[in-house]
Amino acid sequence: MAEIQLRNVSKRWGSFVGVEDFDLTIADREFLVLLGPSGCGKTTTMRMIAGLEDASGGDIVVDGTRVNDLDPKDRDVAMVFQSYALYPNMNVYENIRFPLKVRGVDSSTHDEKVRRASAMVELDEFLHRKPAELSGGQRQRVALARAIVREPNVFLMDEPLSNLDAKLRVSTRAQIKHLSHELGVTTIYVTHDQIEAMTLADRVVVMNKGVVQQVGTPTDIYDMPANTFVAGFIGSPAMNLMEGDLKGGTFTAENVSISGLSGPDGPVTLGFRAEDASVAEAGELSAPVYSMELLGDATMVAVKAGKALVAVKAPKDYRVEIGAPFSAHIPADICHLFDATTGERL
Repeated sequence: MAEIQLRNVSKRWGSFVGVEDFDLTIADREFLVLLGPSGCGKTTTMRMIAGLEDASGGDIVVDGTRVNDLDPKDRDVAMVFQSYALYPNMNVYENIRFPLKVRGVDSSTHDEKVRRASAMVELDEFLHRKPAELSGGQRQRVALARAIVREPNVFLMDEPLSNLDAKLRVSTRAQIKHLSHELGVTTIYVTHDQIEAMTLADRVVVMNKGVVQQVGTPTDIYDMPANTFVAGFIGSPAMNLMEGDLKGGTFTAENVSISGLSGPDGPVTLGFRAEDASVAEAGELSAPVYSMELLGDATMVAVKAGKALVAVKAPKDYRVEIGAPFSAHIPADICHLFDATTGERL
């Protein structure tokens, strides 16, 4: 399989920086997710690994070999695109088989390889169909099978679920997770969906404006965000962030007063997650209800704290009117403090 090293890899177009000093080692068989908003540089990073973009600086090393100057076909990677990229005139069988024909693989092995790949993604009964006769989820599975049949050293997946509806995303996500476990191939997966990142990844790389913000396991990034960008991007809902002042271990902002904190006196940004707070008769947060959402397993209550809209997860049977008084308990030990200027974790 393959260990991938990205050594200070950068991509620039004139004065515009697409990716800045990306430095990371991706372990053999690791499932790494590049996560961030549109335009953050995650797809550009993947395209440089694939050879579809030339790196402006740095080295891309696969299993000890620098591949910057190798053509995409010589890098032994298989890519799954957001748009499926299937051949409409070929049936499913021939679409899956196509990479074997192009690479000159012994034709006597084609049938076995195609049927093995199709079985992995449960496509056996659709092998005779054309792409136009398939659903979106089935087409994406054809694209996955076409990548699997290559038996590459590296899988590259560029937002493969973004064209699917919510229910199909869940089932296909489970299929990708299972395939990753079965195949044991180094995988780099690009997405802007933090739920996909949290459920699929061994490690997550959070990017913004071409710069890596944090690298860690999903648990690390969720529990200990490195800065306010990561805190506000990871989680559903994202972490609550409030600007205020810390003095003598007490954070104060409009409608909020939390004691027992440790940090330097002065302006700070305080964060906490909705599920870590609880409804209370007289808590650290008191404000009129701004909105209420019934989620089935819980009720999400939102209030205004200064300029921030703050969410608290209440029990599923909790009900309150918009505009009614609301109070929540926010223990000091569930709070995160960030520098008010830089946004970095304190």
